[in-house]
Amino acid sequence: HQAKVVTVSDGVVAGTREDRSGAALVAALGEAGFEVVERSVVADGVASVAGELARATASFTGLVVTTGGTGFSPRDHTPEGTREIIERDAPGLAEAMRLVSPLGRLSRGIAGIRGQAVVLNTPGSPTGAVECFQAVADVLPHALELLADEPTHHP
Repeated sequence: HQAKVVTVSDGVVAGTREDRSGAALVAALGEAGFEVVERSVVADGVASVAGELARATASFTGLVVTTGGTGFSPRDHTPEGTREIIERDAPGLAEAMRLVSPLGRLSRGIAGIRGQAVVLNTPGSPTGAVECFQAVADVLPHALELLADEPTHHP
């Protein structure tokens, strides 16, 4: 399955911060058997996130993982931008990601479906991003097969 990673960070866009969480996600996705076909960076904000996710999910069958902008800071609007473009919620994925650590309770990240793409919001820390992805990695191939309307077998 294919995947894209979108880093949401004013600092990375401005060149004042290294994209460590995006790099960590690319590595974790690869280890889980995903082929990362694209990496992008956008500024924090509802419109910037919605625009990038609309572009990234257009005619794409696969997983789009964001990192950053899921917390309580004034510029954290990744969930709001994501909500603008998803067609259906996937609350079980978001709930599972929140349960991986005590700090998960502070993550406002959501998960959802647009077309044949699954969108996951993960936190901006490398550890948080990877932990949240790994919390749901086992069910994502099955989810993507269902979305693509491929024959699947239920365990």
